[in-house]
Amino acid sequence: MLGQVESHRISPVFIGRETERAALTAALERAGAGEPQVLVIGGEAGVGKTRLLEEFLAAARNGGAVTAVGGCVELGADGLPFAPLASLLRSLHRRLGDELTAAAGGRETELARLLPELGEAPATGDGEPDRARLFELTVRLLERLAPAGRPLILAVEDLHWSDRSTRELLGYLFRSLQGSHLMVLVTYRADEIHRRHPLRPFLAELDRLRTVRRLDLARFTEHEVAAQMTAITGAAPDAALARSVFERSEGNPFFVEELTADGGAASAALSPTLRDLLLVRMEALPEQSQEVLRVVAAGGSFVEHALLAEVAGCSEAELLAALRTAVGAHLLVPTEGGDGYAFRHALMREAVLDDLLPGERAQLNLRYARGLEAAGDAVPEDQRAARLAGYWYHAGQREKALPAVLEAAVHARRRYAYAEQLRLLERALELWDGVPQRVRAGLRPVDYVWAYPARSADGALDFVDLLAEATMASLLSEGFDRAKSISRRALRALDEHRDPLRAAWFWLQRSRMDNGPERGDGRAELLRARELVRGLPPSVVHAQVMALDAARQSSGEPVGPQMFESAERAVSLARLVDAESIELYARFTLACLHTEAGDAEEGIAEMTAVLERVLARGEVSLLGRCLVNFGVTVAEAGQLDLALEMTERGLLLADRFGLADTTSWLSCNRAMVMLHRGRWAEAAASLRTVGQRTRTDTPRAAARVMAAQLALLRGDVPAARAELAAVHAGFRTPELRRDFLIGLNRVELELAVRAGDIRLARELFRVSVAGGAPPFNASHLWGLFHAAARAESDTRGLPEADEGRPEAVRLIREAMAPVSRRSPLWAGIGRMVDVELLRAESRDTAGRWAEAVAGLEPLGLPHHLADARVGWAEALLTRDTQAAGEERERAARLLRQARTVAAELGAAPVVARVDQLAARTRVALEPRPVPAPERPAAASAPEDPFGLTPRERDVLALVAEGRSNRQIAERLFISPKTASVHVSNILAKLSVTSRGEAAALAHRLRLLAPVTPGR
Repeated sequence: MLGQVESHRISPVFIGRETERAALTAALERAGAGEPQVLVIGGEAGVGKTRLLEEFLAAARNGGAVTAVGGCVELGADGLPFAPLASLLRSLHRRLGDELTAAAGGRETELARLLPELGEAPATGDGEPDRARLFELTVRLLERLAPAGRPLILAVEDLHWSDRSTRELLGYLFRSLQGSHLMVLVTYRADEIHRRHPLRPFLAELDRLRTVRRLDLARFTEHEVAAQMTAITGAAPDAALARSVFERSEGNPFFVEELTADGGAASAALSPTLRDLLLVRMEALPEQSQEVLRVVAAGGSFVEHALLAEVAGCSEAELLAALRTAVGAHLLVPTEGGDGYAFRHALMREAVLDDLLPGERAQLNLRYARGLEAAGDAVPEDQRAARLAGYWYHAGQREKALPAVLEAAVHARRRYAYAEQLRLLERALELWDGVPQRVRAGLRPVDYVWAYPARSADGALDFVDLLAEATMASLLSEGFDRAKSISRRALRALDEHRDPLRAAWFWLQRSRMDNGPERGDGRAELLRARELVRGLPPSVVHAQVMALDAARQSSGEPVGPQMFESAERAVSLARLVDAESIELYARFTLACLHTEAGDAEEGIAEMTAVLERVLARGEVSLLGRCLVNFGVTVAEAGQLDLALEMTERGLLLADRFGLADTTSWLSCNRAMVMLHRGRWAEAAASLRTVGQRTRTDTPRAAARVMAAQLALLRGDVPAARAELAAVHAGFRTPELRRDFLIGLNRVELELAVRAGDIRLARELFRVSVAGGAPPFNASHLWGLFHAAARAESDTRGLPEADEGRPEAVRLIREAMAPVSRRSPLWAGIGRMVDVELLRAESRDTAGRWAEAVAGLEPLGLPHHLADARVGWAEALLTRDTQAAGEERERAARLLRQARTVAAELGAAPVVARVDQLAARTRVALEPRPVPAPERPAAASAPEDPFGLTPRERDVLALVAEGRSNRQIAERLFISPKTASVHVSNILAKLSVTSRGEAAALAHRLRLLAPVTPGR
């Protein structure tokens, strides 16, 4: 019998695809060298994506690589999350066994959310942070499974069917791979991606990643079609037949196979429609095999043999015979694990499904639902709930579907697949009214960390409870618009007077819905929740409201009694209701407030105690907040050494627990301390780590702002401008928090001063301090004050800057007044800002600078100290025209000290300031450890047909660099007025009307000459 149905339909020779095979081979070589590779392969259905993968993976295995294949399934839309990743891990577990367990690094229980074979997953944690941790642990596992000398190749097929959680995990993986021997291949149907397909934005995002390469498979040429037919039939086809097959298949390899089958399938007698062409294949089989194919098609992208045996409705012998016939006819293929079957091509399955009547499909789904209930172990544990829910729903059995859908939603949440959980809960909302009350009465809600208050003592689920679950799923999947809509529906259904606690819960969640600046900061919603719980007995909701209220207040308002009251109240309420997670959250907020208010000893002791308790309880969701805020809080309290110590410990803990986003923030904190300490190379390394490893935009923006500050400290203005341009390109200004805006405006202020725009600099400062001094921002604020004060002192004597200076200085002093100087760190920097403001008013004295230097010397701030020493030396040399020899020697010593430190740091502006001051006041310095940039010798200067004097050529060189008249004057030790006269003469001699034209002409004609300071 098998001899009658078997046919040689698949080409034993792999035809074409030389370019694609070469690209894959080259990518594998790069992966083998430690450069991870991601390739996205697109093409229409039947064009040969799977065949290309199979051929490449087989060759790679022969070369020593480990490979695994996972496919997305259509059931993903019904809430089967991470299906291809689970399949990949299951395949690797079968092949590698103990090696995979060892690579899990003791995190088997967390990874069991994706691969249940690793153990029992722990109870659900506190939402998104744990989800990010799961993603990070998965990436690490895969990297560890790809050691040197043995690349690991992962292939994910049919990405067009992927669920959102799978796409998010893959996106995380693609952005995270670094220095591993891992290669990831994904395929998708290009003809499936319509304008609103969810894969379209994902593919657009991948196009922006430099690590991802796209391959698009084209149809076969006529020559390749003839070669494929030759390989299938064993003989070269007649030219007319080959031409006919090419025209009818349009070069699609799968259609070529179907048309070429048995050498005569391309005859004109066949139906011209694709569906009929495919169904002819099935209708040639015995009726029992046809029925089995219909059953397999209705079961999903694949069906396990044990489940199929429950559903097929025939004996085991009849089933095996029918399956053998279908496999022999190349309609079905065994799955990779050998425990089930799938159609050889999805197009064939789609044709069989389309041929079913609606009633037939419903009945087949009903049979699958009953079969799965009878043989629950027939499918993997992680798929059972979602597949059962889908079968009951598509069978039209509402009473069975609703509890099954809710159960599937629970499983999706346990795997942190919040988008899929939301889809299931929305399906439950759709089913709700059609299910009898007796069924609904037996349903129970899901437990949430942000605990939703039960309506009744028995905890039975009602419609508002279901809306609460959907609201939480929307929040955790970042579907803020949907969350607002669902919560609004719930609040309309609730009577706030009769049910204030549940209403407060919804208002609490609405306060957490942030989707852009136009939506507000959630304060009004939080205030409404607080009003609703006022006077009610202690509850978890009340404790949550108070804890979040205290945390929100501390993020934007000066520390005051109300903040302490809210935090202390939250701690008390949490203890009363035995909610230790909320208690720890509130205690940490309270400890930060004590530290900011000046009681650093008590605050640090309490932060330490909370952190140790969080670690003891394994509260990973709170750990990131504690680690980041601990380092920030003590740094803002002026204790840089302790801040660095805690940050280094935090980095170790974040790495241990797989907290990637926490690592990004900690690296930002570390860079901030290193900037102060003068360890700029280490600061730059930390900032590069943020850029390479972060998955979220906010820490990347913070890192770029700090990178711009570092560039300015080094005198690299173009680099600073590039960093700011990147921030502005990726963010709207209102999206950035106050601390980021202060740091951003500080950089823009300094750039404005360098461009000679003091008015813009003053406006930037005014905007920065308009909202007062936010807490936990001492470093940002003192940096801003220092930059603003230097802007005023460095521009004294310029008419356009002198106008308005009294008001500008007054505003700086007013803004400084409420900012803490309790720690020696901020007191020292504060004294430096004070004397800079006096310098702006020409009232500074050598004595005041001496005090500033004395205050900075023990603090370990080398750049600040070098700057202050230059200020002191300037006061000694220029404020007292009768400076005696002793004062001049002291000034020379200060300049030598400042220049040595500045050169070691790479602080080019300080080096230049020292050199200019020394040249202007004729103070001899020791040989310079950092040579000035080389310029062409005067003898080799180009001919000048315009009659420019040597001084004018010096000025022209600085004009070409974009220097203002004030900056030219400082560089050449001439007055700004003299510089202006030189510029006017240059424009006249060159017959140009602008500085830009002069610079362009100078470059084009090579008129630039060396700049000789002080000549």
